[in-house]
Amino acid sequence: MKRRDMLLSSLAVLSVMGCAAESDDDENRLDNGFQVRKGEPRPGKQYHMKAVTRNRMDVKISGDDTRGSLAVFEQQGQSPGIGPPLHIHPHQDEWMHILEGSYLFQVGQAEYQAGEGDTIYMPRGVQHAFVQLSDQSRMLVSYAPAGKMEAFFKATSEASETLNPDQMARLFKDHDMEIVGGLLSARG
Repeated sequence: MKRRDMLLSSLAVLSVMGCAAESDDDENRLDNGFQVRKGEPRPGKQYHMKAVTRNRMDVKISGDDTRGSLAVFEQQGQSPGIGPPLHIHPHQDEWMHILEGSYLFQVGQAEYQAGEGDTIYMPRGVQHAFVQLSDQSRMLVSYAPAGKMEAFFKATSEASETLNPDQMARLFKDHDMEIVGGLLSARG
């Protein structure tokens, strides 16, 4: 348990340090610290996705908090056997840390089975996708810089229906991502 907490703390510190290193300008740092309690999002920042998966995204650190340099979400996996299509973030690095459950990831041409305590890193410009393997799951999802990811999760929570492939491609493109392939299958 302590090892996992230490890893999470280390990853968070490294992410913030990496973002701060991009600019020596003090205006790119947080003005005030804050706490987000376990199981809670930042006030008014919880999204129930409908268009891509059925997951719940709790904002832990918003791009608004970091002047766009970092965003961190806690994803409550509610989509067994489902995940996003193979896609690319041209301008953002992404990492996921599994807190509960299991996933299959594709990053580039490599596949990884990941479970509690595992971390997956996806550099900008590298195609990736994942599928939830377990009935329940939870993971931290981080983007540096924050980009338009919170707006993407908000848009997916406001969708009134499942999107067709053209609508899905437009949604991804409008949020600085590109779909480059299909869904991963939950093979065992």
